[in-house]
Amino acid sequence: MFMREIELKGHIVDSMIMTKVFDTTLELGGDYKVLEFDIGKEKTDPSYAKLLIISNESQQHLESILEELQNIGADIPEVQDVNLKQAEKDQCLPKGFYSTTNHQTFVKLNGEWISVQHPKMDAVITVDPVAKTAETKVIRKIKAGDYVVVGHSGIRIVPPEKPRDAGQLFEFMNSEVSSEKPKEAIIRKIAKEMFEIKQEYQKNLKEGKKEGGIAIVGGPAIIHTGGGEALAKLVEMGYVQGLLAGNALATHDIESVLYGTSLGINIESANPVVGGHKHHIYAINDVNKAGSIRNAVEQGIITKGIMYECIKNDVPYILAGSIRDDGPLPDVVTDSVEAQDIMRSMVMDKKMVIMMATLLHSIATGNLMPSSVKTVCVDILPATVTKLMDRGTSQAIGVVTDIGVFLVLLAKELEKLENEHNSKK
Repeated sequence: MFMREIELKGHIVDSMIMTKVFDTTLELGGDYKVLEFDIGKEKTDPSYAKLLIISNESQQHLESILEELQNIGADIPEVQDVNLKQAEKDQCLPKGFYSTTNHQTFVKLNGEWISVQHPKMDAVITVDPVAKTAETKVIRKIKAGDYVVVGHSGIRIVPPEKPRDAGQLFEFMNSEVSSEKPKEAIIRKIAKEMFEIKQEYQKNLKEGKKEGGIAIVGGPAIIHTGGGEALAKLVEMGYVQGLLAGNALATHDIESVLYGTSLGINIESANPVVGGHKHHIYAINDVNKAGSIRNAVEQGIITKGIMYECIKNDVPYILAGSIRDDGPLPDVVTDSVEAQDIMRSMVMDKKMVIMMATLLHSIATGNLMPSSVKTVCVDILPATVTKLMDRGTSQAIGVVTDIGVFLVLLAKELEKLENEHNSKK
């Protein structure tokens, strides 16, 4: 038999880490024995477990099991430092490179645990042995001579823990994605979380730190379902510190402002308009004439809407192009590599990301950010939320509902919280 001890620490029962370790070990053809198990009694008490992981096949098989368990959050007690190999060429990795998760990660260098900066999934870890720093890099960012982590020795992964307070949003939401959850109760909790994040962000600004806040990832269905005005209100109220979308959201937002339609359907009456199928092209053409969305706002062409509020409130946005874009608008970044870098920089320091009615942009954004970012995915289709989680964004909570209704109720709840807060001053 080939054996190795592992340790589990923290809220390992509430976060289902212990169950995942059991299941993963057996699924990979291994076995385990529980050597110690001390469960925390109070909500703030951590739990601890020591397990013996067993393989009846080979040391290599045991190592493969341990690697998967480490990605879940198991700690492998050891004194060994992280293994490093230099990249021989740009964009080429040494054999056996370690592929990252999106969880908080540490590497052991000269006996000292160092935090890995900018965690994201499907990347590698590079280490500067002189500066004693470590960060994740995607393969296209690797340069010849970079010290790349190989194997899984000297690595510690800390997944986000589920809070034990049932009053918290991410405890309240913890269950399988369902369309039968009480929507208004969920929205109240999301609004409360957003309100607290906004207060913290404003405090940071006063201290000269522009970090935290909320990013919105949105699809054109926001406009189609009548939620555009509500999202614009959120931007105006200071609840959006970054907008990630494609050409379609901005185009149909501007179409709704200039022509009162979205994809040719009247926003107010929900009836088709004669010749309305051309309105989104008209909108792109109007912005092209102005030169940019900002110019169209400054020239008085665009007088309201989501993009208008982003310009007026200096909210950064990235419109990432796709192969199916109409136009696109002059603000759209059509280089996907450049767009990816901008998207990642916009979400790395955020406290919350809300993904609404866009499967592809949601999955793309989820792949770019650490699991420590609170993530809410809202869509009318349960499969959208499930697929996001299956692609690695396991920290996401799902709200299955019509996005237009969701945004209207969310805006009203936030206005209520603002009024209550102001009345106490």
